[in-house]
Amino acid sequence: MDFQNILVPTDGSDNTRAAIEKAFELARIAGGRITALYVKDKGSSDGTASSAVSKVSQLGEQYGVPVEERIESGSPAAVIAGMSSEFDVIVMGTLGRTGFKKVLVGSVAETVVKNAVCPVIVVRKTE
Repeated sequence: MDFQNILVPTDGSDNTRAAIEKAFELARIAGGRITALYVKDKGSSDGTASSAVSKVSQLGEQYGVPVEERIESGSPAAVIAGMSSEFDVIVMGTLGRTGFKKVLVGSVAETVVKNAVCPVIVVRKTE
């Protein structure tokens, strides 16, 4: 598989850091590029969104990998899965929720894995 065009959803938190770093590893190996995506839902501010994708762009400069910043609005899982046809792979983080919390909140990563048309790599946060 050729992972030239990589989508990396981010919320700016440490929970996505491991996934972002893994995406840069893949991009460097494949000579690819990354699109950093922040999906704004009802509680998100423009400043938070801009800061989150900017962090990925700054890492791109360090890794020597081109990064495009995108900010979209809507349900994160639906937006990410809906964009999947534009990319070779999605690399995303997860909170690693289990049990009752997962039932209440749901898993964006799980929904994306089920609905995306491209491969999805889910990277758990390392302690």
